[in-house]
Amino acid sequence: MSATLIAALSAASAVVLAAGFALGRLTARRGHKADLDLGTPVERATFHTLHTASLAAPPLRAGLTEDTARKAARRLRSLLGTEALCLTDRETVLAWDGPGGGHHEERVMPRVAEMLDSGRSQSVRTHCEDPECPLRWAVIAPLTGEEGVLGALVAYGSRESAVLVRAATEVARWVSVQLELAELDESRTRLIEAEIRALRAQISPHFIFNSLAAIASFVRTDPERARELLLEFADFTRYSFRRHGDFTNLADELRSIEQYLALAGARFGDRLKVTLQVAPEVLPVMLPFLCLQPLVENAVKHGLEDSVDECRITIAAQDAGAEAMVTIEDNGVGMDPALLRRILAGESTASAGIGLSNVDDRLRQVYGDDYGLVIETGPGAGMKVTVRIPKYRAGVHSQK
Repeated sequence: MSATLIAALSAASAVVLAAGFALGRLTARRGHKADLDLGTPVERATFHTLHTASLAAPPLRAGLTEDTARKAARRLRSLLGTEALCLTDRETVLAWDGPGGGHHEERVMPRVAEMLDSGRSQSVRTHCEDPECPLRWAVIAPLTGEEGVLGALVAYGSRESAVLVRAATEVARWVSVQLELAELDESRTRLIEAEIRALRAQISPHFIFNSLAAIASFVRTDPERARELLLEFADFTRYSFRRHGDFTNLADELRSIEQYLALAGARFGDRLKVTLQVAPEVLPVMLPFLCLQPLVENAVKHGLEDSVDECRITIAAQDAGAEAMVTIEDNGVGMDPALLRRILAGESTASAGIGLSNVDDRLRQVYGDDYGLVIETGPGAGMKVTVRIPKYRAGVHSQK
């Protein structure tokens, strides 16, 4: 989680807590009672406020739509204790909770348009002609996101109130944080999808052509071997181009790697020596899809395509307490550490760059900066890549 996001969440918590104490004092004066003994009236009302905010947050984390606004409006109205509340986007009312919707909805958007121009909260008289309607004043507060003002939170009261202005403005800021988090989630999803597409693109026509050529070479001399390799090729491409889920388990990822190495072995023959050491207890561990295969492909490239010597690749997956430890080591040509640093920083377009930098970026996005790739290498010294994978991380699960 980035420092900016942490700061936003901290600010949001402070906003809700401040609103809770403000509304708590108002609730205490009104004599509301709580079912649980949670301390003073202010403390009880603060707990109620935080609980209500926690119920309003999930729909808002899905963005600002009619459905999410409808689900959140009732909670937000309860949070503010107002006679009515509505949520809008830039063009229309998305949800209304409370009385007066029949004749106030059509009047609210012109007022919201005025707020959109200034970007600041406004307190306005409703000029309602119905003597029975309790909605006499409205506070219009902006809802913002990465692209600017997305819409408005409009809180209605029976009279002008500085407390309502402050509370509505602060709650609108909290809602805006939830909407920004929704945008971050969407951006993260798009980024992961783009990165997976980049990895799939790295499975080049060159590799596919060479694999099919190797299979074809066995059709007459060893038809059974050709059949087995063709099945491996089909399974490998099916897994690599699957369309569901950002995550997979270690067992499936290693199975795909075995298929890739079988195809590489058909092409390079006895020059490729592979040792696989896997602790059974780490096989169910979830990890980002296509996270290890590019590292193995890099080992094959530097061990075979860039060298005429025998290539030895060792793949080990070990249990390390709360983590699974995966290492991929080859005895290939290695790499200049300075070039490697430029690749991981996105400053080089070397042939190995797409796979290494892509995997490093995705690991950091999912698990944090402490879980980037650890790479030991040098010119002529081969390469050892270590990947640490937490056995459990919120949001990392199968989507099959």
